Amino acid sequence: MLFSSLPFLFYFLPCALGLYFLAPRRLKNAALLLCSLVFYAWGEPRFVLFMAAAILQGYAAARLMERYPARRRLLLTLSAVLSLGLLGYCKYADFLISGFNAVTGLSVPLLRITLPIGISFYTFQILSYVIDVYRGDAPAQRSLIDLAAYIAMFPQLVAGPIVRYTDVAPQLQSRTHTVQDAALGARRFVLGLGKKVLLANVLYELVTVYQQSGQKTVLLTWMYAAAYMMHVYFDFSGYSDMAIGLGRMFGFRFLENFDLPYTAKSIKEFWRRWHISLSSWFRDYLYIPLGGNRKGAARTNLNKFIVFFATGLWHGANWTFVLWGLWHGLFSTLEGVGAIPKRLRESRLGHVYTMLVVILGFTLFRADTLADAGVMFAAMFTGFSIDPANTLALIALLDAKAVFLLVTALLFAFGVPQWIWRQLQQRGLPQRAKTAAAALGYSALFGVSVLTLAGATFNPFIYFQF
Repeated sequence: MLFSSLPFLFYFLPCALGLYFLAPRRLKNAALLLCSLVFYAWGEPRFVLFMAAAILQGYAAARLMERYPARRRLLLTLSAVLSLGLLGYCKYADFLISGFNAVTGLSVPLLRITLPIGISFYTFQILSYVIDVYRGDAPAQRSLIDLAAYIAMFPQLVAGPIVRYTDVAPQLQSRTHTVQDAALGARRFVLGLGKKVLLANVLYELVTVYQQSGQKTVLLTWMYAAAYMMHVYFDFSGYSDMAIGLGRMFGFRFLENFDLPYTAKSIKEFWRRWHISLSSWFRDYLYIPLGGNRKGAARTNLNKFIVFFATGLWHGANWTFVLWGLWHGLFSTLEGVGAIPKRLRESRLGHVYTMLVVILGFTLFRADTLADAGVMFAAMFTGFSIDPANTLALIALLDAKAVFLLVTALLFAFGVPQWIWRQLQQRGLPQRAKTAAAALGYSALFGVSVLTLAGATFNPFIYFQF
């Protein structure tokens, strides 16, 4: 079930909120868990067992660590093997078999495993919980219901952000519910819904039109690449906004997951602003344990490449994802050793450089195969043509709607409307006027989004595959 769907908006969410707020305080986590299991089982009931097994082993491992401290390392290893083994079997088994067949020339049949939705996200949450207990950063959760409510919490279950146990542990035990929090959560949700429905979905339609046209001229290809880059951002950041807003409605405060990443002037800064929960997870649970930057320049660079390799592989079982991760690792390393001057990264040209790296990276990210990526790269730099058919295709794509959409997406991606809104908020307007304007604006955004959904047949979500 998608957040940006009419059944969720008008059936599931009102029922979930009603059940949650009618439940006594001591049963609210149980009510939230029940709603989350229904949410997850809506589309794939059989995969609830996968998630339940993952939660149970994480719960047992943490409790046993406290009971048998001398065996903490063994228990951590077993838990990590089980968590990553389940993820690896579901997500990477066919990838490994395909690689084995390519190297050996054999024809081992693929398993054709259906990937459980959200398995990459909840696996990382379980891993971080067990590691935090192992390190002594958090006590083991004694209530299985509370732990399961944290891991299976439907606002962040299928696509993040990756919420760490240490960030929400106090909130699991005690949290406040106010009308103001609910209103702020609803606003954040509506903002994310608008991003997803009015920008991300329409941008992807533009990408689809390009693909179906079969045209590979330079301008068309770069337009396609820019549209896809914007689609990924608004699709995922919109979903994160909705998740953060939903969490706020239920009394939880999740950390931010995006911070205008397309305003970055370096790849290092980009990853501080893009999918923050994932990049910080790899920093704290992989990069630093590997030694971080404490073991010399060569080891630091190796650690970076390992992290970016893992980041790419986390996104999918395809060499295009792996190379996308290594592509970012390459430029992060070049920045770290000074091959890309600091003066460049602190200037406006630094932003141009970063966007060029990012857009080329997303072209690789989007490709189904390395060969497809090669075709796209070739078209971006060699597809010059004045063929009349290509000209007509360009005119068809560059209609008023497409231009308006791309300009609007660029403005929001670079924070211009947000800045204007902050300036208006700081003006000496009466509080009632500010409240009325906000209520009117968000109501209109919600209404337009719902009307768009009612007439839409296209409502994908890219990060469900991860």
